[in-house]
Amino acid sequence: MKYIISLDQGTTSSRAILIDEEGILLDIKQKEFTQIFPKKGWVEHDPKEILRTQLKVFEDLIKSNSINPKDIISIGITNQRETTVIWDKETGEPIYNAIVWQDKRTSYICDKMKSDGLESYVKEKTGLVIDSYFSATKLKWIIENVDGAKEKVKKNQVLAGTIDSWLIYNLTSFESHVTDFTNASRTMIFDIIKLKWDKKILDYLGIPASILPSVQSSSSNFGNFKYNGVSIPINGVAGDQQSALFGQACFEEGMVKNTYGTGCFLLMNIGKSIKYSKNGLLTTLCCSADHKPEYALEGSVFVAGAAIQWLRDSLQIIDNASDTEKISSDIAELEQVYVVPAFAGLGAPYWDMYSRGAIFGLTRDSGRNEIIKATLESLAYQTKDVIEVMEKDSAIKINSLRVDGGACLNNYLMQFQADLLGCDVVRPEIIESTAMGAGYLAGIHSSSWDIQKIKSNQGINSVFNSKIKNEKRTLLYEGWKDAVKRTLNWIKK
Repeated sequence: MKYIISLDQGTTSSRAILIDEEGILLDIKQKEFTQIFPKKGWVEHDPKEILRTQLKVFEDLIKSNSINPKDIISIGITNQRETTVIWDKETGEPIYNAIVWQDKRTSYICDKMKSDGLESYVKEKTGLVIDSYFSATKLKWIIENVDGAKEKVKKNQVLAGTIDSWLIYNLTSFESHVTDFTNASRTMIFDIIKLKWDKKILDYLGIPASILPSVQSSSSNFGNFKYNGVSIPINGVAGDQQSALFGQACFEEGMVKNTYGTGCFLLMNIGKSIKYSKNGLLTTLCCSADHKPEYALEGSVFVAGAAIQWLRDSLQIIDNASDTEKISSDIAELEQVYVVPAFAGLGAPYWDMYSRGAIFGLTRDSGRNEIIKATLESLAYQTKDVIEVMEKDSAIKINSLRVDGGACLNNYLMQFQADLLGCDVVRPEIIESTAMGAGYLAGIHSSSWDIQKIKSNQGINSVFNSKIKNEKRTLLYEGWKDAVKRTLNWIKK
């Protein structure tokens, strides 16, 4: 047997996925790592712990399946996007923790960029809005605030990148400093039309291009992982959400997927011609098997699965995320109770860094179960926010939504999502679309399979159909919109 291994480096855990030559998922290993919160609104990861956990699950996968490394055809890598690292090019030591995509410390830099009139330029060149979510202002913050960083940058002693670049640099024994188009398109410093780093934005932020990785197609060779004397090619790399779009075989214009992970991320394939949103969505590069750029509209919901973790870890009112399904199914329909989980501000279509979470509509008989159900339903409401504007921007009516990510296993949530959208919600047999996408990209470059093979590999587990009337749908959604409106700009600038 020959295999492809996909490394899935996420926001809360590192995973390794074993795929055979037929594209069948055989095994998964996972290990969580530490979430670091140094100050209010700050979120960090230890890059070395990320590397350790990623290597550990890779080794666990090989050992538990008795695989000879020589039988690994290729490796694919998919990663949490926007999270940013700067490290010493000689020693490989990070000069500071990775600043995570959820981090809000650079909001003031974004405000300055906006006041300096850069919004339209940034949107035209990068397809993004100015927000602390993206990598650019995180890089600037590290350079400006970490002792010795500015000097090391001037002396060309450091390298910078997103998590894919950090992993590749270490896996290739410091030989490859590279990224792919999808990850580069999430930095807010990459021109998605000319496919190169944008000099004007770099100069404004004081980031030299010399510290940044070279950028290449998602399905290409990124170097070789030297493992126990065996050189294994890394032939596929993509940011997690574009990887999931590819893994769901959304190869045609108008196809949409939603990944229910730490956040919710909706992407619509819009083809090879760039389109800009008028309603707060992002235009981003997606994976392409033919090395020609393809684009997607994206809506990012910052807090989705993270809201369920909040119920478990902070409020301690559930033991496991899976508890939410039975609780939500067993209690009566909520009467205008809403949880808006704007813990890290609001993403698309609001883009309000200053929103904060809130619960609305509580009465004397409201209890833990109502809060749990309203929190779970918030994932569906935020998804509808994005779908509404996605249809406007694309002029395409969405008839079905493909779903993946851990929370898509929650049948109550998927049914409520279908009810709220008024369209089918399609759950595949393999919900590991993110990891599978990176594996497919690696396999294509290794000539293990092609687009037709990937399409034929798509099986359906369940289709959820809408069961409520338009009047009810409208009433529910109007209540949600009213709740969101009350959270906007909660933290005054």
